[in-house]
Amino acid sequence: MHLILRTILILFRARRRPKLGFFESSSVPMRVLVTDIDVAMHLNNGMYLSLMDLGRFDLLVRSGMWDLMKKHKWSPVVNNETISFRKSLQLHQRYTIESRIVGFDDRAIYLEQRMVADGEIYASAHIGCRFLSKNGPLSNEEIFKKVGAVPPSDLVLPEWIKEWRASVALPSTRRPAPHIW
Repeated sequence: MHLILRTILILFRARRRPKLGFFESSSVPMRVLVTDIDVAMHLNNGMYLSLMDLGRFDLLVRSGMWDLMKKHKWSPVVNNETISFRKSLQLHQRYTIESRIVGFDDRAIYLEQRMVADGEIYASAHIGCRFLSKNGPLSNEEIFKKVGAVPPSDLVLPEWIKEWRASVALPSTRRPAPHIW
């Protein structure tokens, strides 16, 4: 919970920013803080995905999904993610976290998130998320219906994401997953 103060700030600010549709892009202005860096004086690679949580929170709040989650006691979970780095973000540097849904399948909703500074991509991540209720995973159709969103007709999950998901998938929690090298 090292990002708790920034999380609270993002949630507070998101409520005062313009509303977004569920399939619209979110952009959150940020700055690299001293608590984000490592001994090389740049944003620590382990912080990127934690900070990207804040971008997803902004999108959830501004699209109305956050209120639905609270009302229905749903919780979002990440089930896979991958990130690529291009440039290092330096101490005190301003950047934005850009977030958008790039597609979905029967298991998850997939987002692309980018760290952008001065119009350049510094890092890009793809994250598979699903929402859980007390009765188990929610279908995407149920989510779209509750949030009042119709997926755009041109929103097609890229083939490489399907292949990536299949290649990194762990067994279901109902099957054994022994730790054997």
